Amino acid sequence: MKKNDFSKYLSEFLSLYLPGQRNVSVNTIASYRDAFKLFLIFCESEKKIRIENITIFMITRNLIVDFLNWLEESRKNSIATRNQRLAALHAFFRYVQKESPENLFELGKILVIPMKRKPRPMIPYLTANELKILLEQPDVNTLAGRKNLILLVILYDTGARVQELIDLKWKDVRLTSPAVITLHGKGNKTRQVPIMGNTQKLLESYKARQEKNFGTAETDHPIFYNQQHKKLSRWGISYLINKYIEKAKTNKDFCINFVVTPHVFRHSKAMHLLQAGVNLIYIRDFLGHSDINTTEIYARADSEMKRIALEKSYIELTTKDMPKWQDDGDLMNWLKNFCK
Repeated sequence: MKKNDFSKYLSEFLSLYLPGQRNVSVNTIASYRDAFKLFLIFCESEKKIRIENITIFMITRNLIVDFLNWLEESRKNSIATRNQRLAALHAFFRYVQKESPENLFELGKILVIPMKRKPRPMIPYLTANELKILLEQPDVNTLAGRKNLILLVILYDTGARVQELIDLKWKDVRLTSPAVITLHGKGNKTRQVPIMGNTQKLLESYKARQEKNFGTAETDHPIFYNQQHKKLSRWGISYLINKYIEKAKTNKDFCINFVVTPHVFRHSKAMHLLQAGVNLIYIRDFLGHSDINTTEIYARADSEMKRIALEKSYIELTTKDMPKWQDDGDLMNWLKNFCK
């Protein structure tokens, strides 16, 4: 093996293969990059291998397994995070085996390292009443309050991922009937989602009052921006949500025992669509899922729908003319004597 072949393959994988041939999102590339940053830290700190000396030949199945164990035991990463790092490694070594077939055997042993099974988490979502209470918290008498209310409404009404909301521009919004919003999702996939009449009116009012001095065409303005006229960050959106969650908790009917992230709004929209009787296929397309199995998690999670289904299928096992045991005098006397 040539010296520094690992650095060559890694650079080409992150800068050429992923964005060029795979057309993956910037966030995915960043996630893969972070996985390899941790792997290099592990090699240097735990295995005492100088980063510039690492070659593909030196990377074995045992080294990868030790790295995964280090993530869980030393860094206290969750199983989900461990599996995410392993997915990045798998993607890289699939790429390398095509470029370096002479090391195919050892690379194959790395590629069969399995994902670790983990308990299926409960899907956190807000009920319709909890969502209503939350949306009542922004002060609509102020410009900032109206803006924040619209952000929360759009996040829920479109079922958007947080990055899709951040990237949203006015050119992605059609306010004429039928009103739709175009979302740019994972892998540069786009989808159009309809918005409700009240959401349409809120957006029209908000757009009319939005500042115009961005220095770019109005259609390229970000819909939601900070004081520097830049797109909001994930942290900024989470901060806004947490602020109103704390205010909503003062209402006795707002009883939640989980952290409300931006993705909870997406879960909530999916659950409400399901409870309204919308077909899973339509929900899949609405959310931008590539596989119906991903969407089915909402059907498995909805305890209220399970209860209704059980009630519909319940068969009454007793009849009205069956005798009541309380009316059986001999049985009652036997029970009284038995308890003495």
